[in-house]
Amino acid sequence: MTRDDGNWAKPVKNLEATDREGAINANVRGRRLNAANGGFGRLFQKTFTVQVGSHVTPEEVIRVWKTRFGDFWPKGQKMFLSATGIAPGEVGLINASIPGTPTMATGVLVIYADDISFSFMSPEGHPIAGPLTFSAFTDESGFTVAQAQELTRASDPFWELAMMMPVLGDRMQNDIWRATLANLATHFGATDPTVHTKIVVVDSRRQWRNAKNIWQNAAIRSGLSAPRRWARRLAPR
Repeated sequence: MTRDDGNWAKPVKNLEATDREGAINANVRGRRLNAANGGFGRLFQKTFTVQVGSHVTPEEVIRVWKTRFGDFWPKGQKMFLSATGIAPGEVGLINASIPGTPTMATGVLVIYADDISFSFMSPEGHPIAGPLTFSAFTDESGFTVAQAQELTRASDPFWELAMMMPVLGDRMQNDIWRATLANLATHFGATDPTVHTKIVVVDSRRQWRNAKNIWQNAAIRSGLSAPRRWARRLAPR
């Protein structure tokens, strides 16, 4: 057993997700994780960084970030965690707002967490396939930097097309992390924080063998199930 074995989630075949108050719990329970090689679109490495300050340690940034992860998301995007919070093996439910569409329900599994970083992996149907890692470190000038990094590709042709649309694709994914990091830095006292973005195409090929992933698409399934949810909400109790 290695030193950090306790920081990794135990292997799971299918995800389990308990209901959370106020959350739509859909497109998570029973789904398998989808690594980058199981996705469809071009493979990107996206890195977002922001200086938090010299008065706070990387450990303190990660402690707060793990405790209040959903609070730093932009308006309209919600993450529902269990009482345990961000810990290896925990599942977070996501209810995302896409303009002009019903709420999209999906989620993530916390695959790793330690004092200075934590990582998510998404299930089938999620917009992206691959790991997302959040970390904090001290740069050469002595400032603590918070970072969000993806090594991901669109999970199916629908999401690949959406990501290619300049406004929609940017808002769906990149702006979430820019806003999150800006909100995190502001929490620690930064004024007008600047978030730096670096996006690299690692593999420009599309994996057509995985085009069938569209069957699990969380946005499509959320849209199809929306009338049933609305009817249940309006039904007399």
